[in-house]
Amino acid sequence: MFLPGFWSEFGMCTEPSAFGTKCQFPENEFPFAEKMILSEEDADNISVPDVTKDGLLPFMLNRLTHNRKRIESLGHRIRFSVSRGPLNIASFLMGTTEFLMMLGTDPERTHKLLRVINTFLIGWHARQRQAIDSIDGMLVLDDIVGFISEKDFKEFAMPYMKELFAAPVAVKLFHNDADFRQSVKYYGEMGANLYNPGIQMSMPELQNATGHKLAILGNVPPRDVLAKGTPDDVRAAVRKLLAETAGDRTRLIASCAGGMPPGVTTANLRAFIEGVRG
Repeated sequence: MFLPGFWSEFGMCTEPSAFGTKCQFPENEFPFAEKMILSEEDADNISVPDVTKDGLLPFMLNRLTHNRKRIESLGHRIRFSVSRGPLNIASFLMGTTEFLMMLGTDPERTHKLLRVINTFLIGWHARQRQAIDSIDGMLVLDDIVGFISEKDFKEFAMPYMKELFAAPVAVKLFHNDADFRQSVKYYGEMGANLYNPGIQMSMPELQNATGHKLAILGNVPPRDVLAKGTPDDVRAAVRKLLAETAGDRTRLIASCAGGMPPGVTTANLRAFIEGVRG
């Protein structure tokens, strides 16, 4: 199955566009959002966008609502609202290095920026739920969470993610396939109940780190096995995953770590499914 299912977006431009950043759409590359906060002082001028009309948001949402009848006539449903997370969006607005430098040197200004972004995100997820009443899940993607220490996670990520995941939906899916080892033990407390990790930990290590309380969507290596490996490599990786989790698969959704990479063959996908089915 595809998670989160029907996901409409304009690459990494979707949320930054609402703040007014210049968006580029090269012919054979991913869309790109140019940074618009050129100095730390510029961060003070960022205001909360209007989720009903700013940037590409209406186009993204209309794409789903215009196709909803067709989607449902085929027996499917739109189940998830989707966004990048607050730290991720901040890194697009001002650059990853610049944002992380500000986080380390000017915590007050960093909190002010994250507060604006998170207020926007809470409203954006609510807007998606309002427009599509079949939504009962949310996906938040924030790899910048994996760039910071445990201490910084607790100060600059945990409070905002906790607010975001307080949304009234059943499934709260968090994606961070950057290094999560310093913060994963907090993800359940943060409000997530389904986590899509990277490959920095084995599945038993992940289960132990989360106290077997957080469902894991993973954890076959996406690039080196699923995309670059042979069907036999994929089957071997799936067997390893199932062997490692033989004692507790109650919170496992067999998948690849991170996202589905480009170039995965049908043969490898079939090998994955065959491996899971045994």
